[in-house]
Amino acid sequence: MRKFLIVLTIVVLSFFTFAACNKKAATQKIRIGEVTRSLFYAPLYVAINKGFFKEEGLDIDLQTTAGGDKTMTALLSNSIDVALVGSETTIYVYSQGAKDPVINFAQLTQTDGTFLVSRTKLDSFNWSDLIGSTFLGQRKGGMPQMVGEYVLKNHGIDPFADLNLIQNIEFANIASAFASGTGDFVQLFEPTASIFEKEGKGYIVASFGAESGKVPYTTFMAKESFLKNNPEAAEKFTRALYKAQQWVDTHSPEEIAKEVATFFPDTPEDIMIKVIDRYKNQHSYATNPILDEEEWNNLQAIMKEAGELPQKIEHDTLVNTKIAEKVVK
Repeated sequence: MRKFLIVLTIVVLSFFTFAACNKKAATQKIRIGEVTRSLFYAPLYVAINKGFFKEEGLDIDLQTTAGGDKTMTALLSNSIDVALVGSETTIYVYSQGAKDPVINFAQLTQTDGTFLVSRTKLDSFNWSDLIGSTFLGQRKGGMPQMVGEYVLKNHGIDPFADLNLIQNIEFANIASAFASGTGDFVQLFEPTASIFEKEGKGYIVASFGAESGKVPYTTFMAKESFLKNNPEAAEKFTRALYKAQQWVDTHSPEEIAKEVATFFPDTPEDIMIKVIDRYKNQHSYATNPILDEEEWNNLQAIMKEAGELPQKIEHDTLVNTKIAEKVVK
């Protein structure tokens, strides 16, 4: 009897060891490169901190790659599996004859996420106040800059003739350049814009997101080969994201701020709440991961207006909605 119990114990332990190994083997690491760290991407951080990715058997390795060009370079060189960056980058890569094109498969944000910040406090603001000023812009050909130009032109301002436009500063250094005295106006993401406002370094006077309408501003994308070789992982990734998008849509700025606080250790809670509330009110957070054709066409219209559209690309060529549609259903 004693011998039987020993054998039984060994069998049971072996079973649990095998099960544990299988569980470990079933977990897949996904390396994500985000173009910047911003409360604009709150649903991503919610998905990580609430364990939505873990529930799907995914181990997320998140790194900030600081700039669209650097993010895309990391993706093309296989340093990351998935990029979170503006959809315009996929058009640039495709137009350069990429044999393994980059495909947009899940949308995160649906408006521009930047705000116009003035160095001086203005009792009232009119877009004509920018004429003759020094404007600290974003990278040429990137979504922030193109949307900025689009909005300025809609207000009758030629960004290259009516402004002293500065575009030679690295994306990661734009905020610090403004803080050190460069420019009368600057285009900034949150929470930097609100932090500057609290510290008296600048004042938010307008929202580019509210002015430009819906556009696939930031999406998750991967090489076509990655999506073909990892269809289950792509679906699990998108399902986790969708859970987070729904959670963000149905919870208060206070609740969201608490959930993402670990990603912004230097940002005061009141600033986070204020920023998230602002993004929710202007519907910046997409409530599902589907990048539709209307948004895609709006993106290309903005690129064309900026003189940065190499060629018109059909929606189905660089956007895979099948994964997102399956998840949403």
